[in-house]
Amino acid sequence: MDFLGQRMPYVTAFSKALGTGMMISADSPIDDKVRSAMESLIEDYEHVLSRFRNDSLIAAIGKAEHGGSFDFPDWCAPLFDLYDALFSAISGAIDPCVGEDLIRLGYDASLSFTVTQDAPEHLGALRGRAVWGRDVTRHGTTLVTHEPVQLDFGACGKGYLVDLLGRMLQSSQFVIDAGGDLLIHAEQPISVALEDPEDQSHAIGIAHIANGALCASAPSRRHWNVAVNERTQIAIHHLLNAIDGLPAQQTEASWAYVPANATLNLARDYPTAVADGLATALFVSDVAQLQRTFDFTYATLDESRQIAVSRDFPAELFLRSA
Repeated sequence: MDFLGQRMPYVTAFSKALGTGMMISADSPIDDKVRSAMESLIEDYEHVLSRFRNDSLIAAIGKAEHGGSFDFPDWCAPLFDLYDALFSAISGAIDPCVGEDLIRLGYDASLSFTVTQDAPEHLGALRGRAVWGRDVTRHGTTLVTHEPVQLDFGACGKGYLVDLLGRMLQSSQFVIDAGGDLLIHAEQPISVALEDPEDQSHAIGIAHIANGALCASAPSRRHWNVAVNERTQIAIHHLLNAIDGLPAQQTEASWAYVPANATLNLARDYPTAVADGLATALFVSDVAQLQRTFDFTYATLDESRQIAVSRDFPAELFLRSA
């Protein structure tokens, strides 16, 4: 990002937030009271929604032998609304119940990266895995289950936390960077490199963002190999199609941009959460399906190094468009 240190010289970091860390650059200092409130929010957020914490509410749902009724904080309502919208828009390809598939594929709380022997018979909604809205019913911010359900809100969760933190800032200009998910409020556009998933030291383009959220998804930083036999290995990553429970193929990276002046309520109020969810959804759905529900621009990079880009995506790209 160009000259960010000069334009927004006050930096506040939360190095352990959601496992990736977050950094806030602003044009005015964040006082101790606000920073303390942010730290408390991050702790509360992880205590409720992290499937990597044994003491979280999500973990309790996964351990409930006969299910139960689980009350979430009021601030979870917009996040659940967004998952409802994504689930409906793309017929269940994004589903918080995908947590069970991630665990079977080795992306578990201990990060074993070991696929369970019974995974092929159980992956995905097609093979009987729990489904959002059917096996997990929602009443406001109360979720009701009838058996243990492994939930994962990672598709939108990091972006949603960025939005909640952004609401706490008093600065007129700021950038929140959460491992590639960006919320930007600036008087003049800020240049952001679009990382090449095959070479993290290079960019495939430069985005120019003044006000809005830009989120990226790619398996390049979170993937592992599984041996099929002595001669063959297959690559596994965390971007799954919840219908079949398998890692998405053919797409190498995606970027979704939601402007700050978006007209739809969820996008206007929580642009980073929406952009985060859409960047994931671009791996597992047709763009036309998403555009019926969401107002956004995008770019995707496929396995042949071809870029598909929407007309108003705010970036100059260095690779050939498909």
